[in-house]
Amino acid sequence: MLSTGIVYHHDYLEHKTLNHPERAERLSYTMNYLQERGVLEKLVPVTPRRATEQEVYAVHGPKYLNWIREFAAGGGGYINPDTEVSPRSYEVALLAAGGALSAVDAVMMGLKSAFALIRPPGHHAEPHQGMGFCLINNVAVAARYAQHKYGLKKVLIIDWDLHHGNGTETIFFQDASVLFFSMHQSPAYPGTGSVMDVGYGRGRGYTVNVPVPPGAGDEVAIAAFRRLLIPIARQYQPELIIISAGQDGHRDDPLGHLKMSAWGYQELAHLSRLMAEECCGGRLVLCLEGGYHLDALARSVAAILGGIAGFGVDIEEQRPPQNEDSSLGLEAVVTALQVQKKFWFGLENG
Repeated sequence: MLSTGIVYHHDYLEHKTLNHPERAERLSYTMNYLQERGVLEKLVPVTPRRATEQEVYAVHGPKYLNWIREFAAGGGGYINPDTEVSPRSYEVALLAAGGALSAVDAVMMGLKSAFALIRPPGHHAEPHQGMGFCLINNVAVAARYAQHKYGLKKVLIIDWDLHHGNGTETIFFQDASVLFFSMHQSPAYPGTGSVMDVGYGRGRGYTVNVPVPPGAGDEVAIAAFRRLLIPIARQYQPELIIISAGQDGHRDDPLGHLKMSAWGYQELAHLSRLMAEECCGGRLVLCLEGGYHLDALARSVAAILGGIAGFGVDIEEQRPPQNEDSSLGLEAVVTALQVQKKFWFGLENG
């Protein structure tokens, strides 16, 4: 029985970027790869809708959305040195956010999991500004939607993108109803995500940052999940898990140096599936974020889909040897563990 959905729409290619890492080919190449290797036939197609502005207002202010809409309608351009807007970008961004909402609906109405293959990405978008290739924070809009429509009290957002999800952290920094976990390369853009940033006020203890050094690789990422994230999730007991799935940590990616592999992403996906099955009836939503090497992104997405759906995928890359340079990365995991154990019991033993 098919249990995993795939969200996609051709209009995601209409967010036009010129000579930019975040380009339409990221999605078209990935979809072709999944089709050619028989992965798509194992998935349930989920048609996205456009998010309403009212749904997005749960995260972003009307003034910011109005500005983006008018900027796009005026022909677009760069809203900052790295974030480009084209004439259709605003409506495509609403469709991307709506793709995340459609994925939430799919898992709340019976599918075990869903992967939203959407763009533009979102996790850098803050309440009143877009940045880092992002316009609307898709995972944040999805979390609020799940809470408002389905009455969920606790949502876990996992961000394994190479870059820290500063926008997502800012939105939920004072909110205990959304637990935010980010493992990211440090130093790297945008320079946020300190291990000491743990939330504020009612949200204190509900932000978990694991900044790891370049070259950390699969072993460190898996250790962060097993020793820190999974024990915390067991205590938090989320009713839905949403993942900011950025694969720019892959060893072939031109923008990062984490040296992860498609094998590593498959294992993170597998662990996330087991976590969701234990905590929230398997309800798991993934939204595409980064990943800028076309072939590495496509291989990683295929591997992730195999990991969350439980079917075999031919990962067309060599499994990496054990990372001999992982000691600093493992130390970073231990540091995060020491910071978080004041909020979550039982972390000493991992």
